[in-house]
Amino acid sequence: MKQITIPKDQAVFRLDGNGRWHNRFGPFEHAKIINHFHTSIRKDDQGFHLCQEHEGVVEKVYFPYEDTALFVFEVDFRDPAMVTLNTGRKLALQPENLFVVGDCMYLRIDGDRAKFTDRCLIKMAPLLSYEGDQYVLKINGQSFVVSDNSSPDGPV
Repeated sequence: MKQITIPKDQAVFRLDGNGRWHNRFGPFEHAKIINHFHTSIRKDDQGFHLCQEHEGVVEKVYFPYEDTALFVFEVDFRDPAMVTLNTGRKLALQPENLFVVGDCMYLRIDGDRAKFTDRCLIKMAPLLSYEGDQYVLKINGQSFVVSDNSSPDGPV
């Protein structure tokens, strides 16, 4: 199968620090296109890219992004607590993998980090408290300390 690879510096779109896709005209507006882009995100040893197959051709477009290419788009605190990423991947929330940098919360996933969207943080707010000098997440009868990292890169 033929493969076309577009390097990051030639991509005509980018992902901002809030999980929104942009091109030279501004933020994407059509929900189906936005969803298609998010669910097409893949990662290989060269980095994050969009991948699609069309008429026997695989196209990989490496794209620029601010902060991270992965975002937590949904949280469900039923037991077991689950998160849904912008890619559509669902996984169990492992509170020991949560960390905060500045005003942002992240989740370590397989050597990468996913940033919680503002909508998810608002949903989590009733379960979060600031005790002493640390955040504590209380879910399903348990309390978990959320690590604080001053490094903008955070642990991955």
